[in-house]
Amino acid sequence: MRAVLETRRKAAAVRVEELEAELERLRADLVDAEEVLRLRTIGLEQYLEALAEEEQPAETVVGPRKPVGPRRAVPHRQNAAGVEDLSVDYQAVMAAAAEAGSDGLGARRVAVVLGWDSASASRVEGARARLKRLVETKPGRFTLPAEQRTDEAVRPGGGS
Repeated sequence: MRAVLETRRKAAAVRVEELEAELERLRADLVDAEEVLRLRTIGLEQYLEALAEEEQPAETVVGPRKPVGPRRAVPHRQNAAGVEDLSVDYQAVMAAAAEAGSDGLGARRVAVVLGWDSASASRVEGARARLKRLVETKPGRFTLPAEQRTDEAVRPGGGS
């Protein structure tokens, strides 16, 4: 009887090892799949944002125009005269970042500011992609660059 029980115990131990190895493989696959999902979500949101900007009615421009470069949803810092050059969504993000001050702004809060479902992981990751243009002070907490916090920050209630 002892030999039978020992054989069953060994078989159970082998099964546990096999399942643990499979679990590790599945965890690695899950991490890879989550990264692909995150990147594709960001890409889709950037694409939709660019489409939305293209669909806006064209304004008649009188006078010299800025040089046309690669299409960007957000102008390069050196090409933007101020916050007013940013899209409405980015203006809202900048205002929320200024309001948050040195505490920083989290991705979930930005999703709420943008009117997105903050319970949706893809929406929170899309918000995080927008925050990457700010300064990350602590993991997951973003603020305006120091010079903008003191000089150019848009404060609720108006003014620079």
